Amino acid sequence: MPVDFNPTEDYILEDDRVLLRPLKLEDYENLLPFARNEPELWKYSLITAAGEEGLANYLDIALEARTMGKEYPFIVFDKKTNEYAGSTRFYDINPAFKSLQLGYTWYGKKFQRTGLNRHCKFLLLSFAFEDIGMERVEFRADNNNERSISAMKAIGCKVEGVLRSHMPTRDAEVRRDSIILSILKDEWFGGVKENLGQLISLR
Repeated sequence: MPVDFNPTEDYILEDDRVLLRPLKLEDYENLLPFARNEPELWKYSLITAAGEEGLANYLDIALEARTMGKEYPFIVFDKKTNEYAGSTRFYDINPAFKSLQLGYTWYGKKFQRTGLNRHCKFLLLSFAFEDIGMERVEFRADNNNERSISAMKAIGCKVEGVLRSHMPTRDAEVRRDSIILSILKDEWFGGVKENLGQLISLR
């Protein structure tokens, strides 16, 4: 029986490959190597964690949003390599509408294309639809971010459309088009969960 989502509770999601736990201020040290050495990870992000100050600001914003009940950020730990791999989060959480968005996802280059993302998405989607009773999980991305869009489609997301000139980018002179994708509860139980589970088993 699904329970109400409580942003103050520490949810831990894990399987044999990955562990997701709430992001904490102390994770600055765990994520600092990415901030220093792989700034391009946030090329399409509205909020960057590049550099020491960027990472500190990124954590402050994420944790404040959790305190306000608007977002729920996780840190990603790869059990296979025994290393921290990146971060992801729920945001625009709307319990009344039984909907939320899943995004702000990034992984260090070493962890990309390893199957880690699919494990994370399986855990997060299972939690959203089965544990806290969401009816809709939405995904958004810069319409130029082909890698991210491809990854979302691969796990079973359906494209709903593109919001033209939707929001500014970090470059004040440029606005981005945002592609909108989603998975519905009926779709999760109607094949998406099974297909994603099969993809995971192939790794």
